Amino acid sequence: MTSGGINGEATGGTGGDAGPTELLKEAAGGLLAGRHTPGVIAALVQGPNQAVHAAGRLSWARDEPVTTDTPFALGSVTKPFTALLLAVLAERGEVSYDDPVEAHLPAAAAPRRAPDPPVTLLDLATHSGGLPRRPRGLYRRGLPQWFTDPYGSYRISDLYRDTTRLRPRRSRTVRYSTYGMGLLGQLLANAAGTDYASLLAERVLRPLGMDATGIPGTPAPGGAARPATGHRRGRAVPAWTFDALAGAGALYSTGPDLLRFLHANVHPHLTTLAAPLSATHQPYHPWPRSPNDVSLGWYHRVARGRTLLWHTGGTGGFTAFVGFSPDAKAGAAVVANVTPTHAQPVVRAGRRLLRAVIF
Repeated sequence: MTSGGINGEATGGTGGDAGPTELLKEAAGGLLAGRHTPGVIAALVQGPNQAVHAAGRLSWARDEPVTTDTPFALGSVTKPFTALLLAVLAERGEVSYDDPVEAHLPAAAAPRRAPDPPVTLLDLATHSGGLPRRPRGLYRRGLPQWFTDPYGSYRISDLYRDTTRLRPRRSRTVRYSTYGMGLLGQLLANAAGTDYASLLAERVLRPLGMDATGIPGTPAPGGAARPATGHRRGRAVPAWTFDALAGAGALYSTGPDLLRFLHANVHPHLTTLAAPLSATHQPYHPWPRSPNDVSLGWYHRVARGRTLLWHTGGTGGFTAFVGFSPDAKAGAAVVANVTPTHAQPVVRAGRRLLRAVIF
């Protein structure tokens, strides 16, 4: 799972006076042209205009086209959904942002040495709880399949074992943590007395009309389409699965659902989740050595007078970018069935598309 940055400077390529469909076709076509990426879905919202476009194949091995209804893995773009879930439960008084993690852990899983000050749910959602990037036990569990499915064998019992040994660095410095966001998802499920997938579907996905978004193996009413096959270095790779850390990277979504998510974030007043959505847009802490801030699950920056929020995601076979500007009423998403690389072509395409619809 990856993170990334963005700026407000105009760039070449996508942009100009092109309409929404042309912008999407240009973004997708640029990725497909070099045969680096099998398939792409791109979506945008720009004021009253919105569009979604699919291109390419489900897999290099089969000449089966990607459609806008094809599910793609979101990787770390799951994190903003988990943060939004926290905002929803907090708005309803079911949890508090200031709840310490111990409040929603089984007694046997509480840290043996209580952190001072306590690590709160808000700390987890803003990567400011001092937790490491990944839990220590993940390496023991995931090492045998590190390049195929590193999170699949990490169970809730492993997560609880690691929380008993938790010794966070308490400096309030932002420290990106897949561990923290995965733990947050499980704590919210504990607070509601259910599992993460069911809670997210009930409190976030259904209210936003995102019926085709969910976790493989759990019900997603609209998610009957065949998912895209992930690729790495030109070869198909197994899909990553998640158990205890589902809140950090387990979601799959489709073009229309990503469009709904963008629309909800740029027009929150048109949804039943207006207050929680708006709460996730507020900045909390600066990222070290960066012009960015951290919001609830999002990267945040003000550039050229516009507020920008975004997140990127990557698994062993997929890359995703979702970004938007609430005050510009515009946003863009690009997902592809290819693993992230150093050059980050999918993320770059997403950034260019976002700049085009905002600036």
